[in-house]
Amino acid sequence: MNAFLDALIHYDFLQGALLAGLLASIGCGVVGTLVVVKRIAFMAGGIAHSVLGGMGAALYFGLDPLLGALFAAIVSALLIGGVRLAWAAQEDTLIGALWAIGMAVGILFIAKTPGYATDLISLLFGNILLVPERALWFMGALDLVLLVVVGLCYRQFVAVIFDEEFARLRGVPVAFFYLLLLCLVAVTVVLLIQVVGLILVIALLTLPAAIAGHYLHSLGAMMVVATLLGMAFTSGGLALSYGPDLPAGPTMILLAGAAYVLSALVARLLARHRAARRARAGG
Repeated sequence: MNAFLDALIHYDFLQGALLAGLLASIGCGVVGTLVVVKRIAFMAGGIAHSVLGGMGAALYFGLDPLLGALFAAIVSALLIGGVRLAWAAQEDTLIGALWAIGMAVGILFIAKTPGYATDLISLLFGNILLVPERALWFMGALDLVLLVVVGLCYRQFVAVIFDEEFARLRGVPVAFFYLLLLCLVAVTVVLLIQVVGLILVIALLTLPAAIAGHYLHSLGAMMVVATLLGMAFTSGGLALSYGPDLPAGPTMILLAGAAYVLSALVARLLARHRAARRARAGG
């Protein structure tokens, strides 16, 4: 740990990596909480994997891959959301199709991209140590958009997440806010790609929020705690991976996964303890 802290002071790339993890954790905590409570992690997975098609096409045509990722993610989110609203029975099929097609299209474009061959592994599993400065500004802008939208539409999101039918009866345009929620998921996926890559996005999107959900029932409190946990996992994973020279993204996910398993066990023990106390009090 001392070696990591010393290197953090002297090396700009480590400072950028730490900042990237903190920025990604903001979207991870805020939107990840909505994903966990609404139980749409599978949808988020479909959006995440379809992004590779947009990144591959952007690289092929000489454009910024992040812009390609954002475009592909939003298009996929709208397609999945539209099918879910119109033909719920076909939702799983479409998600699976977009998942596979997006990956295949992206790999084909990357394979045919002239010039320097893109490192496919870094796209799939992330490379937080190589996040450029322009990407940090891009991530900051995306975080600002997420916070503003969630802040302005918080009550509508709560209504849609917990009871769509009641929200519809109260005059809330459920379809609009549902699609907007999926677009926020798409933006968050693009944020997390910089840190852990396409394959590991869902873990970092859901695990901090799931841990917070073990102990909290307020949506706002869950968002705050999930954001702090995301920051702890990204920073801790970066520190743990530095000494042994391990890939940072997978290390972050293993840290988050271990924390989730431990939290689930603790939450289960606490629930049993409370149930036993109630039984004794009732007896």
